[in-house]
Amino acid sequence: MPGRTRDRACCFNGRMSENTPNPYQTTQPLSPSDEKLWATLVHLGAIFFHFLPALIGYFLLRDRGPFIREHTRAALNFQLTVLLGYVVGLFTLWIFIGSLVLIAVVVLNIVFSIIAAIAANRGELYTYPVALTFIAS
Repeated sequence: MPGRTRDRACCFNGRMSENTPNPYQTTQPLSPSDEKLWATLVHLGAIFFHFLPALIGYFLLRDRGPFIREHTRAALNFQLTVLLGYVVGLFTLWIFIGSLVLIAVVVLNIVFSIIAAIAANRGELYTYPVALTFIAS
């Protein structure tokens, strides 16, 4: 038994081996095809999960490339604008205009998210036409 402990200590010596990944290493940039894929998924995910895919994508992927940074930032700004539209629609629901606001916000969310996903899949930058800027570039 003492030989086993000594061998393990002798080989490890408190240093990382060459095959062990460095936990403090910076993240690797995504390939252009991966950036397009993730940008497309962030925009399409907003249709079903609202601002969550844009928020998660912005915090996890913003340092992985300029294309994905711009798309996640634009998607998050638009989804926060949509959230604001939902809040306004819910507060004005007791009058007739609230239901119209909610319907308009839902339709605009679906249409603009699909247009943005198509642009991301083509490798183009997209700016939402009605998004407020909460997060600057």
